[in-house]
Amino acid sequence: MPDQLRCYSPVDGKQYVQRSYCSEEELNTSLELAREAQQVWQLMPLAERLKLLEGVLGYFDEHRDLIAEQISWQMGRPCRYADGEINGLLERGRYMLSIAEQSLADIQPPSTPDTEHYIELTPVGLVLTVAPWNYPLLTTVNSVIPALAAGNAVILKPSAQTPLTGEHFQRACAQAGLPSGLLQCVHLRHEQTNKLLSEAKVDFACFTGSVAAGAEFEKSAAGQFIGLGLELGGKDPAYVRDDLNPEQLKEAAVALAGGAFFNSGQSCCGIERIYVANSQFEVFCEHFVAEVKSLNLGVPTLSEATLGPVVKASAANWVRKQIEEAVAQGAKAWISTSDYPLDDGEGVYLAPQVLTNVNHNMSVMSEESFGPVVGIMPVDSDQQAIELMNDSDYGLTASIWTKDVAAAKLIGKQIETGTVFLNRCDYLDPALAWTGVKQTGRGISLSTLGYAQLTQAKSFHLRLG
Repeated sequence: MPDQLRCYSPVDGKQYVQRSYCSEEELNTSLELAREAQQVWQLMPLAERLKLLEGVLGYFDEHRDLIAEQISWQMGRPCRYADGEINGLLERGRYMLSIAEQSLADIQPPSTPDTEHYIELTPVGLVLTVAPWNYPLLTTVNSVIPALAAGNAVILKPSAQTPLTGEHFQRACAQAGLPSGLLQCVHLRHEQTNKLLSEAKVDFACFTGSVAAGAEFEKSAAGQFIGLGLELGGKDPAYVRDDLNPEQLKEAAVALAGGAFFNSGQSCCGIERIYVANSQFEVFCEHFVAEVKSLNLGVPTLSEATLGPVVKASAANWVRKQIEEAVAQGAKAWISTSDYPLDDGEGVYLAPQVLTNVNHNMSVMSEESFGPVVGIMPVDSDQQAIELMNDSDYGLTASIWTKDVAAAKLIGKQIETGTVFLNRCDYLDPALAWTGVKQTGRGISLSTLGYAQLTQAKSFHLRLG
């Protein structure tokens, strides 16, 4: 069993970070410190907590250049985009703080002259956040800031691929003056994480990752009555209707290419399959392929790179396998890998690919790719598009492109998904619930509803006089 965490950068394949895994004694001490700090924190007036948490967010603004560079080296996103994740963290964090007073207020049913009664929303206690590598700041802020605002303590386990982001959260909390031990970044092996759940060492756990890992997470918590928030896989669809004019059609193609290939396709809410009205199909594909061909696959630390490597060779080879199988089954590949010298056919640098002549019997249209590939299919009607969009084990987001808002709303009601977009994709509005259906997971983050799973109701019935 390894005693060291080693992060190898996809940029050059070299070790970028090395850390010692937390020992059992150290972990137990961390849990004790967190419990002690939480007792102090929950009694602090909400306004004081929120002021301190503003300072936590300010740390990321202050250190954005360093953090952005580290993200590029740890997981391979082009440096020109890494700063955007910090902007997203600030947007989400500040919004969640702005609605905290409203979201955490007591619920006041009408009282009688001799009775006062109300429901208080109290912290659940100790929250475990297990964050992924693909958006290490954004996925973490979704749970950590509202958990702390609600009066909880947090044990944060960052991905072994992006360990430095978790350490920045702990440093930010210390610099802002939060109680010592209230948020702790710990580097754990999988079995240690599972033990926290199976022995009920925490009161709520937030996990973002694969379906298989989420199932193991849920299994570890079975019988312990621990609340879980699970954001798992996605195979997010888009539908382009036949009413777009030529300019709007081109705008849709450009936007959807961005939604499919940003972060090298390594996004749970990235566009992985597109359905286009028959009358628009040929022109849409021309615009879409042209936009994809403009991407520059390069070393992410160089400013000209607009597409970086995927995180590991195994991830790249999974996408290569999906593409090869689809082509063998009759799919048409629009991009020549020879135009991308960094793609050697086996490493982390992977050329983008667009496939047509695809169907749902192909893995690339049914199983999560999590890489730079997308399949495009023509459809005859709204009903066929709805059926195809719903023909998936996942349901995180769906994107509809049309001039007809009423039609989009009607289609949206029939799609099995957590979020419906109209004329955009791949954006998290912090005012809305971020949630999914089917194998995409369970629970809610962001919005006022995001506070609900991080608190528990305590009823007060006070007989007066």
